[in-house]
Amino acid sequence: MNALNNVLIEGNLVRDPDSINVSDEKTVCKFSIAVNQQYKKNEEIMKSVSYFDVQVWQNLAESCQKYLRKGNSVRVSGRLKQDRWEDEDGKKYSRVLIVGEHVDFQGGRKKSKTEKEESASEAE
Repeated sequence: MNALNNVLIEGNLVRDPDSINVSDEKTVCKFSIAVNQQYKKNEEIMKSVSYFDVQVWQNLAESCQKYLRKGNSVRVSGRLKQDRWEDEDGKKYSRVLIVGEHVDFQGGRKKSKTEKEESASEAE
């Protein structure tokens, strides 16, 4: 029996995405998103932020690298994956990340400085 492993999360990119070609045929794009939350505690509004690492593969990785920038709002659906490793001293580590299977680009793509300059020169 397969267990259910599904996540849906919405937040803003903490920094520009980073893509790596892991082979001739596979590309992975990694980015982190911040998720803001507000709640009430003793009549006071409290705020907290959680950060989540996301990785996407192949065509989705290429689209995320091309269109996402720091500050963009995204909705990611996918699954959780746990990585485990051990350092040279034998100390064990673990982290959980989101493997995105679908990414909704919530806001328009922010233009890079070069693109803004090109648009301005075309308008003249």
